[in-house]
Amino acid sequence: MLGLGVESTAHTFSCAILEKKGKQGKILSDVRKIYRPPEGEGIHPREASRHHIENSSIVLSECLVNAGIKIEDIDIVSYAAGPGLGPCLRVGAVVARSLASYYKIPIYPVNHAIGHIELGKLLTGAQNPLVLLVSGGHTMILAFLNKQWRVFGETLDITLGQLLDQFGRSIGFASPCGKNIEELASTTTNYVSLPYSVKGNDVSFSGLLSASKSIISKSRSDACYSLQETAFAMISETVERALSFTRKKELMVVGGVAANKRLSQMLQDVCKRHNAKFFVVPLKYAGDCGSQICWTGLLESQVKKGVSLENTFVTQSWRLDSVVVNY
Repeated sequence: MLGLGVESTAHTFSCAILEKKGKQGKILSDVRKIYRPPEGEGIHPREASRHHIENSSIVLSECLVNAGIKIEDIDIVSYAAGPGLGPCLRVGAVVARSLASYYKIPIYPVNHAIGHIELGKLLTGAQNPLVLLVSGGHTMILAFLNKQWRVFGETLDITLGQLLDQFGRSIGFASPCGKNIEELASTTTNYVSLPYSVKGNDVSFSGLLSASKSIISKSRSDACYSLQETAFAMISETVERALSFTRKKELMVVGGVAANKRLSQMLQDVCKRHNAKFFVVPLKYAGDCGSQICWTGLLESQVKKGVSLENTFVTQSWRLDSVVVNY
């Protein structure tokens, strides 16, 4: 079975084609165009959506060419229905609806966050993991029980990705800023004490963000290093507690911040203490991509025939723990 996935939740417009045979999946193509805001600025939903509109046909055409197939060969089309930025979500939905309507292809709205998890499981081979989802839109610790993902800890304010992006913009980087912060942080080991806020098994990053900004003038490198060490230590503490509680023997990290090597290093130490296997989604697929939407749509096609065009939707706030997973 061949599927086409459309991702457009934030700064990335992506189309991907995957082939599913039994329980196995193969990525045939994954093409992305990323909206880059001016330095020091964040994502403007209207500008990002305009970028997606202008690049949608290019990305779709290139995706089909790279996969060596025609649109008529596609069995299903899926799109990211949320959570995300409203104007951006609508672009992907319109593309998917147009294809489904014209070519009579079954259509599947997909939860973007669940897409991260399902693609991570496909690419890493994790079977029953505790999941750490860390991105610009999410910071959650999750485990699967009775057909739903259950939350064992999350952010109480901004996400880990937002923390890095907002801090990075304050020193002149353009979103996404994680890679630039990681590079600066690697140039020093001078730690400056910063607020550490773990409440139960939840984390709060807003105070850490404000305090980190106040030490930029002394040393940008020290500020980046101290910010990372503090934030990642908070995440590691909550993950370790969740591993103890759930007794899971696998930890899988997905989402854009999964690309950070220092975070992986700290979490690997946690896994060693609990005799748990550590999995992290490959760097190429850590960020938003059409593959995560396509694969999840293909999994859903095992148990339902898609939705009517009248029942397609987008929603900016769609928690993954509200989704029943039947496949």
